[in-house]
Amino acid sequence: MTSTTHEPSSSDLAADRQALIALIGDEAVFHGDFTLSSGKKATYYVDMRKLTLDHRAAPAIGRLVLDAIADLDVDAVGGLTLGADPIANAVLHASVAAGTPVDAFVVRKEPKDHGRGRQIEGAEVAGKRVVIVEDTSTTGQSPLKAAEVAAAAGADVVAVVTVVDRKTGAQAAVEAAGYRWRSVIDLDDLGLSPQ
Repeated sequence: MTSTTHEPSSSDLAADRQALIALIGDEAVFHGDFTLSSGKKATYYVDMRKLTLDHRAAPAIGRLVLDAIADLDVDAVGGLTLGADPIANAVLHASVAAGTPVDAFVVRKEPKDHGRGRQIEGAEVAGKRVVIVEDTSTTGQSPLKAAEVAAAAGADVVAVVTVVDRKTGAQAAVEAAGYRWRSVIDLDDLGLSPQ
């Protein structure tokens, strides 16, 4: 089997980013009365799961997150199920296409109570440099829980990357825990203001 690699150019990535911003604005921003995971009320909600599982957006998300971590020399990406799963898989596929393979892993909320009793599935993380990925983050608690589990399993957690930064305190929480913070898109890109 032969494989071809295609590392996206900066213009390809810029086009991916603009297309993703348009898709988010058109299909993943909902206006109304919402309660965020922090318990705070909001007048809009960014539902990235709608797009991380969409054939039009997932490939771009994979390429953009891979670009955001290109300088970190990582072995694997993953995070807390369910939000991180499609992102980790998109990055895995984008990394293979770019000729820079990165594995993926899933962090369960609790260890399995049967079989091998694992809390992390997929790539082995012990002794590996990993990045925690998330679709959006309000408080940073989901990626921090995933980082805690990965670190306890022996991973070197080097950063947290979110596709959309809601600018509601997640970055401060992640950085206070000692991790780098990266995001692909923020509220300014979407014409929204923090709530």
